[in-house]
Amino acid sequence: SIRDSKAAGVNGCESVEGLSVGQLRLCQLYPDHMLAIASGVATAITECQHQFQSRRWNCSTVQDSSVFGPLNNIGSRESAFVHSISSAGVTHSLARQCRDGQLSSCSCSRAARPKDLHNDWKWGGCGDNLVYGYRFTQSFVDVRERETRYRRGTQKQGRALMNLHNNEAGRRAVIVMSRVTCKCHGVSGSCSLITCWQQLPSFREIGDYLRDKYDGATEVKVNKRGKLQIKDPRFSLPSANDLIYVEESPSYCVPNTTVGSLGTQGRMCNRTSPGMDGCNLMCCGRGYNTQKVNLKERCECQFHWCCYVKCKLCVKTVDIHSCK
Repeated sequence: SIRDSKAAGVNGCESVEGLSVGQLRLCQLYPDHMLAIASGVATAITECQHQFQSRRWNCSTVQDSSVFGPLNNIGSRESAFVHSISSAGVTHSLARQCRDGQLSSCSCSRAARPKDLHNDWKWGGCGDNLVYGYRFTQSFVDVRERETRYRRGTQKQGRALMNLHNNEAGRRAVIVMSRVTCKCHGVSGSCSLITCWQQLPSFREIGDYLRDKYDGATEVKVNKRGKLQIKDPRFSLPSANDLIYVEESPSYCVPNTTVGSLGTQGRMCNRTSPGMDGCNLMCCGRGYNTQKVNLKERCECQFHWCCYVKCKLCVKTVDIHSCK
């Protein structure tokens, strides 16, 4: 799979499972990029699992080249998030590795000086190359959807358009959240010279941003002309930064291999929370079991001169709740 792309540089691109014809061609042309792509996908999966750790769907993966298994077959909100966060992960990784000199065909950012930057400040440094990261990701990720021609107005065409839209939303998230960073230079902090450059946001910021987009995603459908349109005209048109989906999500309450649901039996829940992490919603009304667990933790810590901290070991009994 793409997340196992480290093998590309050693055994050749043909050994990497899950690549489409176009992706295989790009792998052969840019073999040194595959490690950055694999790193970006791995970061995206980790962030996805963090963002959804307290939801019924917790971004579970499978051990094959599809990574997310049957989830890929449904045009749901969850699939929209997976496409956007994966695209963002690859963009972020490539942009950073360009800056670090890890890729042969790119280097530091050549972004134009911002118009509102102070006249006396120097624009340069070695910024993250967002433009290259965006463009290569666009070519590599989107080619999977573009290399197959679907009959206009069909469900498959609608799904391909949905994926392309969400891929773009992920790439845009990286650019929207990026910032100009500056540093002072000079003797004894005199700040006689200030250098500024383009810098990527942390991936946690991108994950938070896209999770908000997931919560506000818009349901669309494909029309006979092969264009996407809002399913409910009462809602406003989504922008290129927003996420879209074409199918309602399953409940994820019970195991269902056809939709990639593991169910929520045995999942930890918060008895006092009214949110998605609360036992009522997480357990889908089935109730929950409570177990008393002894936790060991450091306590009554004291600082001793000089220089160490001495603590006692305390045992605390807590209630752990899990779904029936």
